[in-house]
Amino acid sequence: MEEQIKIAGIIKESIVDGPGIRLVVFTQGCVHNCIGCHNPETHSFSGGYYMEIDDIVNMVRKNPLLDGITLSGGDPFLQGKQCAILANRVKDMGLNVITYTGYTFEEIMEEAEINPSWKELFYATDILIDGKFEADKKSLLLKFRGSKNQRIIDVAKSLENSKIVIAEV
Repeated sequence: MEEQIKIAGIIKESIVDGPGIRLVVFTQGCVHNCIGCHNPETHSFSGGYYMEIDDIVNMVRKNPLLDGITLSGGDPFLQGKQCAILANRVKDMGLNVITYTGYTFEEIMEEAEINPSWKELFYATDILIDGKFEADKKSLLLKFRGSKNQRIIDVAKSLENSKIVIAEV
């Protein structure tokens, strides 16, 4: 099953899930169950369907307009190995990877110490949009995120500087 990923769906071209034109993969399964989540149908682990990672890579390859992919959910870290495989294949094509997660950067760093699949996905991510959606902090004025507590993090710069660096998008 390592070469398959369980998804809720795919948007072939999006301009609202990160900078540029992106293919968005909505993974299936989430433990956060944020109140007001815009994708509650992705929460159940029994929903969705399996798709070959290579089929997604081929979709990306066929669209020269794409700047990268966005992994959303559900929560991509709950399928860390599969999402890391997909992310690395896309990065090998010279494209970038954005990952949305309900976990915070700090929680991911901690889990990555003991969970190799989280570490793989974390290091394959260019921009991490972290934190649970919080309905009381919702704002329609925010770029690429739903609530004010969520951060748009440049992963490489954050690791290099040993502190969180907010991405300029």
